[in-house]
Amino acid sequence: MYIVAIGWLYVTLMMAVTEKNIVAGVMTFVFYGLAPCSVLLWLMGAPGRGRAKRKAAKFNAAQNSSPSAAAENLMNQHTHEADRADTKPD
Repeated sequence: MYIVAIGWLYVTLMMAVTEKNIVAGVMTFVFYGLAPCSVLLWLMGAPGRGRAKRKAAKFNAAQNSSPSAAAENLMNQHTHEADRADTKPD
C-alpha cells in the first residue's frame, strides 16, 4: 500500500513542479497530494492500531495477574496457531 502512496505523491509533486508560481505549486502538492494521502494512510492503518492496542492491553492484563497465570497465557497464545513445521524433505 505504501508504494501506491509514494507513487501518488510523486505524481502530485510533478504536477506541483509544473505550476506557474511557487505558491500554486505548494498548494497543489499539499491539497492534492499530501493531505488526501495522509488521511488515506491514517484510515487504512486504523485496524492495525486497534490490534496493537488490544494486544498491549492483553499483555498488560497478563502481567498484572499472577506470574504463573501470565506464563500460562503466553503459552496458550501459541497453542492455537497452526503447526508450521516442514517435515517433508526438499
